[in-house]
Amino acid sequence: MNAFAINLVLALIWAALTADFSALSLLTGFVVGFVALALVQPLIGGDAAYFRRFFRAIRLFLFFYWELVVSSVQVARDVLAIRPRMQPKIVEMPLDVKSDFQILLVTNLISLTPGTLSLDVKPDRSCALIHAMFADDPDAVVDSLKSGMERMVKEAFE
Repeated sequence: MNAFAINLVLALIWAALTADFSALSLLTGFVVGFVALALVQPLIGGDAAYFRRFFRAIRLFLFFYWELVVSSVQVARDVLAIRPRMQPKIVEMPLDVKSDFQILLVTNLISLTPGTLSLDVKPDRSCALIHAMFADDPDAVVDSLKSGMERMVKEAFE
């Protein structure tokens, strides 16, 4: 059984022992189970990649949240400005991620960030077409998306 499945079982055991199957109790059980698995992992030789992926997924979530706040402020400031600074363009971003899930996640996170929108992915999955609201330098937009969102998705879900 992999570490994630064991962690889920530990969360269910926690909820059963506390006789509380609420979301908070299951989350608490998951966290307690995660800590327990992390402590015994060196002793039993468990799946160390599970813990790396978990922390990388947390880092991806925090990065996305930060990008969401920053881009929301940037878009709101431009919408309220007397002289808008937006220079919208459609840019082509080469994709390093290859699996369907990773491509879906990258394009959805890009679309959820204000000021950017994923338009299409080429059939050979080599590039994504992105509409950027602030693309006075299209190469900088592509570099920013590749070094940020795409890199973190790739690290978290390899």
